[in-house]
Amino acid sequence: MITMETPTKHQELLKWVQDIEKLCQPERIVWIDGSQQEKKRLENEAVSIGELIELNQDKHPGSFYHRSHPNDVARTESLTYICTKTKEDAGPTNNWMSPEEAYFKARKIFTGCMKGRTLYVIPFSMGPVGSKFSRIGIEITDSIYVVLNMRIMTRIGNDVLKVLGDHGEFTKCLHSKADLDIKKRLILHFPEDNTIWSVGSGYGGNALLGKKCLALRIAGYLGKTEGWMAEHMLILGIENPKGEVRYITAAFPSACGKTNLAMLIPPQGLKAKGYKVWTVGDDIAWLRIHPDGSLRAINPEAGFFGVVPGTNSNTNPNAVTTISRNTIFTNVALKSDNTVWWEGSDEPAPEKALDWSGDDWHPGIIDEQDNPIKAAHPNSRFTAPASQCPCISPKWEDPEGVPISAVLFGGRRARVAPLVYETFGWNHGVYVGATVGSERTAAQEGKVGEIRRDPMAMIPFCGYNMGDYFRHWIEMGKRTPRPPKIFHVNWFRTDEKGKFLWPGFGENLRVLEWVLERCEGKVSAVKTPVGHVPKKEEFDMTGLDLPGSALDQLLSVVPADWKEDLADQEAFFKKFGSKFPEEIWEEFRGMKKRLG
Repeated sequence: MITMETPTKHQELLKWVQDIEKLCQPERIVWIDGSQQEKKRLENEAVSIGELIELNQDKHPGSFYHRSHPNDVARTESLTYICTKTKEDAGPTNNWMSPEEAYFKARKIFTGCMKGRTLYVIPFSMGPVGSKFSRIGIEITDSIYVVLNMRIMTRIGNDVLKVLGDHGEFTKCLHSKADLDIKKRLILHFPEDNTIWSVGSGYGGNALLGKKCLALRIAGYLGKTEGWMAEHMLILGIENPKGEVRYITAAFPSACGKTNLAMLIPPQGLKAKGYKVWTVGDDIAWLRIHPDGSLRAINPEAGFFGVVPGTNSNTNPNAVTTISRNTIFTNVALKSDNTVWWEGSDEPAPEKALDWSGDDWHPGIIDEQDNPIKAAHPNSRFTAPASQCPCISPKWEDPEGVPISAVLFGGRRARVAPLVYETFGWNHGVYVGATVGSERTAAQEGKVGEIRRDPMAMIPFCGYNMGDYFRHWIEMGKRTPRPPKIFHVNWFRTDEKGKFLWPGFGENLRVLEWVLERCEGKVSAVKTPVGHVPKKEEFDMTGLDLPGSALDQLLSVVPADWKEDLADQEAFFKKFGSKFPEEIWEEFRGMKKRLG
């Protein structure tokens, strides 16, 4: 056993590392210090063992390529558990396992799993180091890929240990690839123990334990207990022509334009007026009540872990610039000149390449069922420092957070929901957030048009009973002296031929302009049964030519469509039984009454 000198006197931490050393039996232990020299040493080692491939440094400076096991390319939600004392505490939307059973099953897999390997101890901070918003975790892992990704996604090393001190609280995060056997894969959360155990996977969402595991599932539980919120939300700053910056958070289920909104580029018509957009975060927001009465938010992450396919200079030019250097690409295609390619990139398809699984690939290649073979996996990823984003906010690491003026919820609805509406108040806003959903398309399993409910975009990420989660939202509204206004948006409304009525992307800033002016009482609205809808003349349409009645259709509220939706909402709410807040049932009944 080779053990480096420990850089801490934190006795609980040292004992925990010793316990895990006995369990996993590594060849050596390395404490991660966060230095540039260490980064270079780890990169060289990762390349030498084949964990990473160094990319063409002229075209991808500082960047590397990783190929994961074919059975390990996404979050495995079916093997992700919330391990609370009672099943009710985990709730009907989570997989539950008792802590005793979970520890027992995982220990059998962890026993001896690091023989011949290095055990890395990663001290990391979610949020700026030392901020009262932030939380400290310690991840133990046997994956050098995880270490290098955690270096991008969080703040790591000795600075974190200094803040932790000799007695500070930390989340215990244990990870091992083990043998990457899906039958021996478990992602376990113990909210009551402030602990995460993950084994049998090397994929980011299962293995970078600071991300969804700590930043949402564990932090959500801690937030409920301590009086703050951990949400699956982007944070965006919008600077108006006067130079004033207002901030919003927004929660959307997958495939609803979250990343593109987080890095939005103003359309020419609004850019000419002097609008600028600033990215604070693209995925997660932690919110606390500030002494000034506002709700303030930080992005607890330090990087972006984004889906690559479809990313190009038209869809997201800021992302393209962000990933131009110092990026780890996972499961994209590798060209012969050691550059990368993916479907929907700026470059034309190469004549030949190695696909994401390492096999020879060329355009037009098909599998045994005559289906086209993609060069990049549909869930292929980039990991890149947030600091490289051209529109990163000057306030993105402000330890006090940024004050939130508006909260946006949205889903993918071909009809029913208008382009945007303001809710009648906080509780009505929570009700609207609890109804968020997207309609299944022909490309998805299930009945076309069927609604998949994903309240606040948190179904996969809430670490406790969502009935209690909704109650926490209600309580936060009561406790916040100056709560943000809550809105619902829908970029995906279609005409009778199924064509999108709204162009989306940068044009969404027109909606955000109305939202913020509404927050400041500068524009009027039409009261409808569902909320306050814009008057179309209040929209700045400079430079945007929409067909005839498109805006009328986008802003219309059809009571018959909403009545149909209410039945589905009611069935969903009943899943939570007595845990579901009466305040939201009141809002549901009010909605029913207004619709007649």
